[in-house]
Amino acid sequence: MLQKTYPYYLANEPVAANTDLEVTDKFSGEVATRVAMADAAAIDKAIGHAVDAMPAMRAYPPFKRQAVLEHCVKRFRERYDELALALCIEAGKPINDSKGEVTRLIDTFKVAAEESVRIDGEIINLQISPRANGYHGYVKRVPIGPCSFISPFNFPLNLTAHKVAPAIAAGVPFVLKPASRTPVGALIMGEILAETDLPKGAFSILPAHRDGADLFTTDERFKLLSFTGSPAVGWELKRKAGKKKVILELGGNAAAIVDADQGGKLDYVVDRLAFGAFYQSGQSCIGVQRILAHTSVYDALREKLIAKTKSLVMGDPKNEKTFVGPMISESEAKRLAGWMEGAVQAGAQIVAGGKVDGAMFEATLLEGVKRDTDLYRKEAFGPVAILERFDDFEAALAQVNDSDFGLQAGVFTDSLAHAHRAWDALEVGGVVINDVPSFRVDNMPYGGVKDSGLGREGVRYAIEDMTEMRLMVMRETW
Repeated sequence: MLQKTYPYYLANEPVAANTDLEVTDKFSGEVATRVAMADAAAIDKAIGHAVDAMPAMRAYPPFKRQAVLEHCVKRFRERYDELALALCIEAGKPINDSKGEVTRLIDTFKVAAEESVRIDGEIINLQISPRANGYHGYVKRVPIGPCSFISPFNFPLNLTAHKVAPAIAAGVPFVLKPASRTPVGALIMGEILAETDLPKGAFSILPAHRDGADLFTTDERFKLLSFTGSPAVGWELKRKAGKKKVILELGGNAAAIVDADQGGKLDYVVDRLAFGAFYQSGQSCIGVQRILAHTSVYDALREKLIAKTKSLVMGDPKNEKTFVGPMISESEAKRLAGWMEGAVQAGAQIVAGGKVDGAMFEATLLEGVKRDTDLYRKEAFGPVAILERFDDFEAALAQVNDSDFGLQAGVFTDSLAHAHRAWDALEVGGVVINDVPSFRVDNMPYGGVKDSGLGREGVRYAIEDMTEMRLMVMRETW
């Protein structure tokens, strides 16, 4: 079970300032624990400590950064069950998915430990003309400075890890605001980091209300803001961020294309589509929201996908048989139900699921959804998927691109030509061939275009953002 209370972490130290933040069990609705909440004064103090820690962090050698990350890996393994149960309770994530996320947390820190000792530079040949004869160029990467991190509720362990682990590897101090609905995993992470010899001020982890956390965005002492969350909030934060570098990992309404040659593989395709659409109640920015199937396979796919959707077990996320748990809140379920009702009023048909009870939302499949409805145009962020047919592969690609988002897309095809054509034509950050857009490995570049964000996560790519190139030019003789 969870502890009765959790402190926040200010300049590496636990501070039991209050118990103002109630964290609920998302299935029962009952208060599961209480967490210390930071005010503006605490946030300001944390930023000051991060600034003061910068010289020590620059001097903190790569092998020590690696040792910190390896310590975290060891302790995460030792506290595996505790982390999984905390995630299951605070996020309502089914226990099997929670265990999977702890595994990814460990993977992300392992990759960061490896990358921490290979942040290399390069030698540049400057002798491109007689005037540069005898000059040599050298480039190294140096920490950018104190960083501000804001992480989301849906993957509160691994998406936090994708900020924290690269920061340690890069040697930058940071102040993290975890999602107020799911702060416990980040605070356990802080407890483990506090066991290391990171310089004082290297990290602060401060739950805070959104309306009281402007300093995470506006304070000029931060040199980088990394935000994961909704597009509306992300773009507003970028507007307010001033001169600092901004990395945004935002939303999507990801599509999966099922090509005409997949008739003999529909069982595999359906299993992957159901997973991509409905795992962790569809609350993933790369969850499958739109399924485009070629006319030749549409009817068979539809029949199998309806049956698979109806077979998914909904209920208590602590039960290992549960596949669909609660959405993060009843208000989110009501919002999505309103979009679904709007689509039905516009002519769509619910072919599986559709029932809503509090925060519990059945895995739901619709067809005939008009392309101008909220359910089609916006990010559903819940267990709802749309099924539609196509006749021409090029038209399907254009249909996928008819979106304000561009995070990832999936294409099931045996055609190498179609795979490459999708890679060329789809306006997304990543194209996944023969799997769903929900597929992610934690060392790959991950991020989107259009309203889906700016920049890329994935440990090595995050390290590049958290460091800057510094050039030295040397003249041989003078």
